[in-house]
Amino acid sequence: MKRSLTGARHGMSAALGTVLALTLTAPVHASPATSSAVPDSDITVEVVAASGSGCAPGTARVVANPDNTGFRIRYYDFLATVGDGADPTDSRKNCQLGVLVKVPAGWTFAVATADYRGRARIPSGATGRQRTNYYWQGSSDNSRTDATFGGPYNGFWATADHAPVLVYVPCGQQRVLNINTELRVDAGTSSGQASMSMTTTEGNVDTLFNLDWVRC
Repeated sequence: MKRSLTGARHGMSAALGTVLALTLTAPVHASPATSSAVPDSDITVEVVAASGSGCAPGTARVVANPDNTGFRIRYYDFLATVGDGADPTDSRKNCQLGVLVKVPAGWTFAVATADYRGRARIPSGATGRQRTNYYWQGSSDNSRTDATFGGPYNGFWATADHAPVLVYVPCGQQRVLNINTELRVDAGTSSGQASMSMTTTEGNVDTLFNLDWVRC
């Protein structure tokens, strides 16, 4: 069973702008575009910082899409659980990642959509919650997804975040994308075990960031 939700978004309050000022030091804003242009040269992505109970060193990996349309994050040990002998601290897990995206000269980009997936086993009376927000280093613009899953639920879950305003990295600059994710499970009135993870077996993708490209 798979559920798709679009979480509430907060903090994207910057005025709609154009892409005429891409050389400014601050991130540039524009209305969502439908451009299909992508760089011919490969982009590279790397995790430059990772902390939190959900992503111990070496348990989060980031890979660029072969077609340069975005990148994906794979978590290997991101699980929140409660009940059946679980430690009280296991009911909430979080991960803070810093991802550096290096792009070919003459191009800049913005995050257009973000898709999050995982697995959950939530008995009747229990709940699970996923919260993710991301923002560019040095920017006050913050995009957030917040979704709650009620039991009984057993299977894949998915949420999606569509940016109402695109925040482009200034041309010629490199910025770190900070991604903060929290998973939380609450036993509620249930007496069984509840769990929620950022790990799936579908296509080897747990989190996918899709990019919109613009020539400088």
